[in-house]
Amino acid sequence: VQLQASGGGSVQAGGSLTLSCIASGRTFNGYVMGWFRQAPGKEREFVAAIPWSVGVPYYADSVKNRFTISRDNAKNTLYLQTSSLKPEDTAVYFCAVSTVWSARRTPDYNYWGRGTLVTVSS
Repeated sequence: VQLQASGGGSVQAGGSLTLSCIASGRTFNGYVMGWFRQAPGKEREFVAAIPWSVGVPYYADSVKNRFTISRDNAKNTLYLQTSSLKPEDTAVYFCAVSTVWSARRTPDYNYWGRGTLVTVSS
């Protein structure tokens, strides 16, 4: 499995970015695709996730109503639309794959991509 994240950058507070993650190497039916982030000096934390086939997305409280996770099965691509960005959203964002339904914990995710850096300035 390979996961390639992109779309990070530098924005001012209140701005938006859309992150993408291209997944390859297997079919992902029955898997959960997630986004995590890790700020400098902090642990990696859950952001959002969505089942690859059927199911609803779920979010960390800190990003609910500001971020939207989605997927394009035909393109094998996972997205994270961010809006109303805050300086505390600054982090490296990672996409990951899990076989655990409703997974939120990093140990539940089996495959990880390299991250993409999001920097939000005030």
